[in-house]
Amino acid sequence: MEELAREAGITVRTVRFYRERGLIPPPRREGRIAWYDTHHLARLRTIAALLERGHTLNGIAELSDAFDKGRDVGELLGFGESTEEQPVRLTPEELADHFAGEVTPENLAAAMDLGYLGTDGDEIVHISRRLLDASSTLVRKGVPLAAVLEAGERVREHADALAELFITVMRTHTPDTAEVEIEELRPVAKSVVEAELSMALDRRLNQT
Repeated sequence: MEELAREAGITVRTVRFYRERGLIPPPRREGRIAWYDTHHLARLRTIAALLERGHTLNGIAELSDAFDKGRDVGELLGFGESTEEQPVRLTPEELADHFAGEVTPENLAAAMDLGYLGTDGDEIVHISRRLLDASSTLVRKGVPLAAVLEAGERVREHADALAELFITVMRTHTPDTAEVEIEELRPVAKSVVEAELSMALDRRLNQT
């Protein structure tokens, strides 16, 4: 514990307090010796960074609990290897910077349930660079993160329906090589959706 405290730049009393509050996991024990590792050090540095960003210890404890119960990144990426999306690795403090004041246990759990976030050791993995950038932009524009996540869930439902429509049409009207044809026509499907969404936005904006 003394070595851990020295590496983290805090007192042994603080480390003991964090342990009692459940902010860091218990050490591995061998007889009377308690072993701490890089995971404990990373967690202490995360706590310090979040405290600097204005989070309370109670809030950090709730975030830590939600983080520890999060979906593993292997489960998150288990939909297959074929994807155009670029996952993004984030520390908890980097996530807090993207969504200043909006990273609550409720929002973290909602993002994990939606499949936007997973965990890999002490890192958080966001499923898509484009979705991360879009979400953080909306939050900076004043949209609450909870509303962004709720909208994302509805968009996911519509996107699944559109994907099913395209695949059904392709498999119905193409020969046995449909799987290859479907992958080749991915850009066509994206173009159709982008064009229709653009025109739909024009229609809605012209109504106001």
